[in-house]
Amino acid sequence: MICPKCGTELVKKYYKGMIEVDACPNCRGMWLDLNELDKLEDIVFDDDAHKGSLIHFQSTTGFSCPHCGTNLHEFQYRLYDLKLEYCAENNHGFWLDAGEDERVIASMRRRADDIQRKLDVESAWKQTLKEMHSFLMKRK
Repeated sequence: MICPKCGTELVKKYYKGMIEVDACPNCRGMWLDLNELDKLEDIVFDDDAHKGSLIHFQSTTGFSCPHCGTNLHEFQYRLYDLKLEYCAENNHGFWLDAGEDERVIASMRRRADDIQRKLDVESAWKQTLKEMHSFLMKRK
């Protein structure tokens, strides 16, 4: 496969020793097959039900899918300030430029923290309501 950004041949490597990706030794971008973006996110947050919608505001680019050669589409990743490319025609996967892998992980870490904070607040509120209910029932 050929890098969609600089035309260098992609090489297989293990990302963080866990996910086999096709990486560009020149521009340091990487191709993730369709399910590998989810695996990357799962490094820090594996609760798919709370990740949110993946693709927003997509548009066609002039970069080619390394698998099929169709134009990649750019999209806003899960409404974060991050744009990634993917093969919209045949769902072959996602292209991440150098450093975007760490931005995906950071976004998922923030999402996990937000969800945990929400659960903690809801739990505290539930306990407060329970105590109020108990107090009011004693007064009757």
